[in-house]
Amino acid sequence: MTGPMTGSAPTAEGNGAADDPVGPLLARLARLRDRVGTLVDARSAGDPTAADPLRGLYLSDEAVRHHLRQPAGSRPQEDPAGEGDEADEAAEPHHGDRLGRLAHRFGLTALDTTILLIAVAPDLDRGFEPLYGYLNDDVSRRRATTGLALDLCGLLAPGAADSGARGRFHPSAPLSGHGLLLVEETERPFLSRSLRVPDRVAAHLLGDDTADAALAGYVTALPAPGAPAAVDDPLAGKLAARLDAGPLTVYLREHREGDGLACATAALSAAGRGALHFSPADTAPAAAHDPHGNPEGAGHTEPAALGPVPQLLREARLRDCAIVVSPLPERPGPLIRALAAPDVQVLFGGTRPYDPQWCDQDPLVLDAPRLRSGATDAWAAELGIGTDLDAGFDLADAVAPYRLGSDRIRRAARAARDLAALDGGPLTADHLRLAARQQSASGLERHARRIRPDVGWDDLVLPDGPLTYLRELALRARHRDRVLGDWRLSAGGGRGRGVLALFAGDSGTGKTLSAEVVAADLGLDMYVVQLSSVVDKFVGETEKNLERIFTEADRTDAVLLFDEADAVFGKRSEVKDAHDRYANLESAYLLQRLEAFDGIALLTTNLRANIDDAFTRRLDLIVDFPFPDAEQRLALWRHSLVHVPCADGIDPGPCARDFELAGGSIRSAVVTAAYAAAGRGEPVSDADLLAGARREYRKAGRLVLDDMGW
Repeated sequence: MTGPMTGSAPTAEGNGAADDPVGPLLARLARLRDRVGTLVDARSAGDPTAADPLRGLYLSDEAVRHHLRQPAGSRPQEDPAGEGDEADEAAEPHHGDRLGRLAHRFGLTALDTTILLIAVAPDLDRGFEPLYGYLNDDVSRRRATTGLALDLCGLLAPGAADSGARGRFHPSAPLSGHGLLLVEETERPFLSRSLRVPDRVAAHLLGDDTADAALAGYVTALPAPGAPAAVDDPLAGKLAARLDAGPLTVYLREHREGDGLACATAALSAAGRGALHFSPADTAPAAAHDPHGNPEGAGHTEPAALGPVPQLLREARLRDCAIVVSPLPERPGPLIRALAAPDVQVLFGGTRPYDPQWCDQDPLVLDAPRLRSGATDAWAAELGIGTDLDAGFDLADAVAPYRLGSDRIRRAARAARDLAALDGGPLTADHLRLAARQQSASGLERHARRIRPDVGWDDLVLPDGPLTYLRELALRARHRDRVLGDWRLSAGGGRGRGVLALFAGDSGTGKTLSAEVVAADLGLDMYVVQLSSVVDKFVGETEKNLERIFTEADRTDAVLLFDEADAVFGKRSEVKDAHDRYANLESAYLLQRLEAFDGIALLTTNLRANIDDAFTRRLDLIVDFPFPDAEQRLALWRHSLVHVPCADGIDPGPCARDFELAGGSIRSAVVTAAYAAAGRGEPVSDADLLAGARREYRKAGRLVLDDMGW
């Protein structure tokens, strides 16, 4: 799991022990104190109330007459602005001087930098508080005001402050616009408004890079530069080179959710850039319709719905890092416009095509490369293999089915180590697979029933032919990225890299069990599609339900099972009325959707002839499950009795010979026999097996002779 942003998060500030932010800052404050002292001396000269201990709490007649004798906006003879050293220093970024680097990143002028230092001084040195109270002529106002800041800068002209200087406090000016300075008490006259520097900025100047509390729950730090990436694609390298050239806004169109985040992470890591991953708060569909007809609702999204965008931009500038936004909200236009700053690198990742109405200045639009399964190097780096951990298993084989980004790999690796610690043993492939499945969880359970496989190849009793096909199916699922992607054997035309297979055979011949075994071999969960949640009598609703399932399956590492698939994948019929036309539209939709599917989908049917020929052409494998012969039936009986207490000398041979039952029926017969034996408190006997076999024969509607079975 990506950790919270703390002082150890990626930042360009880190110079180790050589980075001493306090020393240069104290030197600046010392020079500012001298300047304040000069102004105090000038103010107190000739002031009859200078020695009054209650000065600032009331105005005496003598004090009023003194103020009337002073020219408006007067300032001391010696200009405390310091036209030399301080202004020159503020204009140049300093190595080891955080205020100078901050000024450089935020585009501050020398005057802006001085104003910022004046405003933050009471937060860094409490000795400025009484001085500011004296200069404000109010002991309760211990922060700088706009008038005091201008006076200390020598810019308080007779009658009014210089218009250019006053503009440095405008809400759109760099200081306020970037969130570095807050001008408070706006109901007061301009020159008496208080100035406050946010605590996050003051902490940064002191060397503390703990993230702003407003970003909690929205932002996490992405991997540090140089971390192994989960995506290896030429596009990531090209993007890294472009990011090196300067600030850039990028939109990465995702084929599968997470592709853009993985590509952005890889590019930023290669470019040596830290990044903040921002997850917007508004990810739900918009309820209101834009009255201006703009589908993105430009200018009509509440700022609060976007999350703390101003604080995010300020944090990125303070850390000198990029921003990665994924996933995008339902209406991304306002967010993209708010974050598209010319001096900050921002990378967006979304599954929808880019819409020019989202913003005025188009970002660089790219198609994110698909996440590859495996990413063994990233897994090995997170697990520490080769340094302090001896894997003891085939890592590449264990993680081959999973398409996870760098952040998910990190979280899965941590969860796997926690699971191993809980078991009190070394890390195993099972720990990795369980942790990876947790990171790939999705909303499929709203439409399908999840099965966590707990079977293996030894649980299958099948002829060599079907077993060979099933192992090939698992092989295809593991190596599809290499064969269809790297070796460019995809059929093109937008065809996905999914693996599709049809299991055909009589009921009870092992189709569903085989699907579960394949899922277990791949280390994936299996989701059985509930037809009741798919089929709808209203036109078009079935297609919508199926689209939800396929969309969720595309972003989930799992095996999708359509049991009794002929209910939705049946043959198209001749169009005789409107019902036939809409039924055929459903089949046409499925044909198109299967072409673009990226996951693993298995279909089962009792009658292969019921499946439309167009579907079978798009299948990678068709596995026929034959009805078991006597030898296979005997193996099935014995396999079902492995964990059942049996009487001495029990022989299921006669049942296997005389009762032509499929594997599912044989298991049901054994269950019936086990219940009968458990009721007597005895082991299962031959008579119990015979009774169970006869029960299954009668359930199938077949004739049972009295002498059948012995």
